[in-house]
Amino acid sequence: MRPFLPTPVGAQLASLPSPSTLSRLLRPLHLQNRHAHAIPTPTPTSSSSPLLHPPRRSSGRLGDRFLASSSPSQMAAPADAPGGSADAFEVIRAHQVKAARLPPVEEIRTILDQSVRGVLATHSQEHVGYPSGSMVDFACDQDGSPILAVSSLAVHSKNLTGSTKCSLLVAKDPEDRTDTVITVYGDAIPVPDEEKDAVRTAYLRRHPEAFWVDFGDFRFLHIKPKAVRYVSGVATAILGSGEFSAAEFKEAKVDPISQFSTPIAGHMNKDHADDTKLIVQHSTSVKVDFASIVDVDSLGINVKAGYDGTVLKLRIPFPRRAQDRKDVKTLIVEMLQAAKASS
Repeated sequence: MRPFLPTPVGAQLASLPSPSTLSRLLRPLHLQNRHAHAIPTPTPTSSSSPLLHPPRRSSGRLGDRFLASSSPSQMAAPADAPGGSADAFEVIRAHQVKAARLPPVEEIRTILDQSVRGVLATHSQEHVGYPSGSMVDFACDQDGSPILAVSSLAVHSKNLTGSTKCSLLVAKDPEDRTDTVITVYGDAIPVPDEEKDAVRTAYLRRHPEAFWVDFGDFRFLHIKPKAVRYVSGVATAILGSGEFSAAEFKEAKVDPISQFSTPIAGHMNKDHADDTKLIVQHSTSVKVDFASIVDVDSLGINVKAGYDGTVLKLRIPFPRRAQDRKDVKTLIVEMLQAAKASS
């Protein structure tokens, strides 16, 4: 994937998109310009822009990756951009290009592990040659294979008896078309008797109220991935996509901090919203109107922030990789202290 590079801050305002358009361009932060490490290595640059280092590219099958760096000491105190909102959006865009993220396959693996619902596509038995879509709950087992609990009465269950080939589409944020959408292609295979207890436990961990899985007409199925594809930036000028083989996906690890994402985000949004706002302002150097945490991983925080009447999804990187839940708290406190000292 090639990164979408921001235009120079000094470009003519008449040629820039409107703030509403820019907000759409900035939303898909997920899989565009990825860092492979928690703390990138600075790269010498002769560029006239102090915000960007030149890209270092790799020729792997997943496309080019943009690597750059920025330390907290390089961040200016939050201020309104000289050229108003247009310049501020360019500053934010440059910040997002450099923000450390999980490797794409690890992020996709983590999103699926944290998800609970998707659209299952099967081969229709009643309307031969046409796909049949069903909304289903699912959970992932330890190797990332989605687990389904299906009733023999369900249309998709009947379809799968004719052909095991299917796909499962999962949206990270169903209410936002610009967010990541994942499709798992594979075969839905009945779970062997010796694995049913472990699979049942994994399913109920995500769906604790699903008492109906023990009804006589229900059975567990594994979707054994053949390929996993993702798309980010849908309906925007930025479009990122990629595909992983079954082996690549199986080898990927779920980010260990993601399991604490919900309680961390809930606590911060309820009791420390102003602190999150200060952290975002310090990290981006832009005075956002508000900020709330969406989720957390080992390398940083994803937030929704308001600026100039628009809501943006932004990546706020940690100074270093978080080791455990307690370390996340330590990092957030450090970031807040730096923000307060700067302001």
